[in-house]
Amino acid sequence: MTLTFAPTLSEPDVANEPIQRSRFERSMRIRFSDCDPAGIVFFPQYFVRLNGLVEDWVTDGLGISYADLIGRRRIGMPTVNLQTDFCAITRMGDIVTFGLEVEKLGSRSLVLLLDCRADSEQRLRARQVIVTTSQDTHRATEIPADLHAAIERFRDAC
Repeated sequence: MTLTFAPTLSEPDVANEPIQRSRFERSMRIRFSDCDPAGIVFFPQYFVRLNGLVEDWVTDGLGISYADLIGRRRIGMPTVNLQTDFCAITRMGDIVTFGLEVEKLGSRSLVLLLDCRADSEQRLRARQVIVTTSQDTHRATEIPADLHAAIERFRDAC
């Protein structure tokens, strides 16, 4: 797996100016266990990989232990909305790169733009809304100050 922290250009905004965002990436090989009998990625496996990407981003990209956040600190990060487009098939053995950018950051939630590419071909794109919750009450709670500050630094690194 490789870690990339580099600016990228995303979809243009209303004024047709490109929006530049920081990007977190991980490359990986598609394995037999990711695929259906046809030898292509079984779509729920993408969601497992995207969740792993978010965990790696928090731990490696933001420098905050995801395991500690969920475990000791009891802060949940459930997905409350996930919009996904499957653009092309991915086969066993393909090397793909999963990418993550922050679209919005609020006080209790964040919106991520996610994708999966093989070479220059987009295989999947998604927009994910994550809410921080207390694992004791299962209600939305403020994003912890250290996590919020780390996300701001990541987002503003361009």
